[in-house]
Formats: sequence, C-alpha cells, structure tokens
Amino acid sequence: MLKDKYQKEIKPELQKILKTNIMAVPVLKKIVVNIGLSEALTDIKVLDRVSEQLKSITGQKPRINKAKVSIASFKLRVGDPIGIMVTLRGERMYIFLEKLTRIVLPRVRDFRGLKTSGFDGQGNYNLGLREQIVFPEIEYDKIDKIRGLEITFVTSASTNEAAKMLLEKLGMPFEKEKQ
Repeated sequence: MLKDKYQKEIKPELQKILKTNIMAVPVLKKIVVNIGLSEALTDIKVLDRVSEQLKSITGQKPRINKAKVSIASFKLRVGDPIGIMVTLRGERMYIFLEKLTRIVLPRVRDFRGLKTSGFDGQGNYNLGLREQIVFPEIEYDKIDKIRGLEITFVTSASTNEAAKMLLEKLGMPFEKEKQ
C-alpha cells in the first residue's frame, strides 16, 4: 500500500535528500477533485448525474459549490450551484493517488508526463484532465457529456522542488526536463 511505502521508504529517503528533521519532511495533506458545472444554472439535474460520476471515481459523496457573488452577464446569482468537489484525506487519498498514477494517467491520450508548470509556488500541484472517461469506473454509455476535472494536490512542502520530489516518489510521472 502507498501509505505504508511512504512511511517506511519515501519519508526516510526524502529526509536524507532534503537534509532535514523527520518531522519537517513534506507530506501529502489532501487531494481535492473539482468539476465546474456552468450548465447547472439551466439544468439542475446535471448536478445529480455528475455527482454520481464523481462519487464512483473518488468513493466519497461530493459537495455542491455555490456562487459567492452575483454576475449579471453570466445570469449568475449568489447561492446558485456552479460546481461539485470532493476533498480526499487519509486512506482514500492514497487509494485515489495510486489509481490515478497507475491506471488513469496511462489511459490519457498523447500522455508524455505531467507538466511542472502546475506548481503554485507554495508546494501545491494542480492537474487538469480534459475528460472524465479516462477513469475506469465511468461507463461511456451512461455519460451525457464529456467534462473536465481539476485535481489539486496539497502538500506540506514549502517549495515547488520539495513538493515535486515528494510527488515523484509517490509515483507521479512528471515530464523529463529538456536538455
């Protein structure tokens, strides 16, 4: 299991590389999976359909995100549902990460590795997938529309380099640097 591998192998290895205290070694705190649903303004049933898909992908019931401000040009009012999200921690987080790196990413069309431009400067990494059908739990016949989703990896690392090192050790396939 990935969590045990982190505790027994990855954490001591990162401690040696980063030359730091064992308590200061970066750790993956949570994974947030988010789907924006602008069409929920006109069709409220889309929330239920996509919510079921996200639940089957992550194994956890999604939370509905509501608009915080009104935007007249988008016909958006405060409180309108505009997306769904799931925050994964603990055991489910490691199971999802393992599934993502071993099954889902190899199924992405023309995949050559993850871009390093997804780091935000504080040790977090954002990854966008264009279609939800790369997940094996999604039945192609039962989806109404192909939607993208955003996955955010929140780490305790303070730098992008430390976060990249942690995610690489956990199995994330980053692009090779061009020479």
